[in-house]
Amino acid sequence: MSLPIKALVAIATLSFSINALADAGHADIGTPGKASATQRTIDITLGEMYFKPETLSVKAGETVRFVLKNEGQLLHEFAIGTSDLHAHHREEMAMMMEHGMLTPTGINPERMNMDHGQMGMGSVKHDDPNSVLVEPGKIRELIWTFPKSGALQVACNVPGHSEAGMVGQIAIGR
Repeated sequence: MSLPIKALVAIATLSFSINALADAGHADIGTPGKASATQRTIDITLGEMYFKPETLSVKAGETVRFVLKNEGQLLHEFAIGTSDLHAHHREEMAMMMEHGMLTPTGINPERMNMDHGQMGMGSVKHDDPNSVLVEPGKIRELIWTFPKSGALQVACNVPGHSEAGMVGQIAIGR
């Protein structure tokens, strides 16, 4: 393949990837933030089937550091997105549980880092910048810069958790 054709293929692939992310609900949910740009820190408690607080207000364009403390006995996730994004991610999380990458109480690093192509999963990993897994008793952080407008959700997409009520709302104001 000549260089111009390779460049066209790369551009087409990148364009397809960006459109696929938007289709999966990634459209305008914000971007990963930098610690140096953090404007505010919000402490979040994760417990059995709840977030505390469960409703949040942020400013348009604000960069927030979320400090996430899992006080429960189960593995939980803090994921920022739209309802469509969460629905898609819940399917991926169910597949990760099914294949032993995740357990009810933790992450299996050996299974998480193996080649999942043989299982028909492709390169599934829990590495989306808008979400973090927090094991029982652990504290993790997520830094996020919010979009200019809209409303988002936070959810725990571990199978059964959001369905049991582990969902919250983020209002984005001016």
